Amino acid sequence: QVQLVESGGGLVQAGGSLRLSCSVSGRTTSTFTMAWFRQAPGQERLLAAAVAWIDGTTYYDDSVKGQFTISRDTAKNTVTLQMNNLKIEDTAVYYCAASAATFSIATKKGFRYSYWGQGTLVTVSS
Repeated sequence: QVQLVESGGGLVQAGGSLRLSCSVSGRTTSTFTMAWFRQAPGQERLLAAAVAWIDGTTYYDDSVKGQFTISRDTAKNTVTLQMNNLKIEDTAVYYCAASAATFSIATKKGFRYSYWGQGTLVTVSS
């Protein structure tokens, strides 16, 4: 089993920044893919960014490219999502997720991750 615990959500004004963190524990391996999904009110949960645990290769959805940065710290077993220049439409519950699938598979549209955190709410106000 893999446990994921998110932190760092909250209320921020448009144009501001937030940093989300995901603490990873349990039976992970170096081939895991870690990701951040987000789910806006009334919408489906979508992949925002992903990172390969083994080498730090990253993937970003077009909607967050140049705005979000995902990274992992293998020594601290954490995955971080730095979010800059936040917009009202970035308001969502953000979920940390993990998969034993390789990066190329885990970043395909519709791929289902096995492990999920409880989610953290990010609210961007005008």
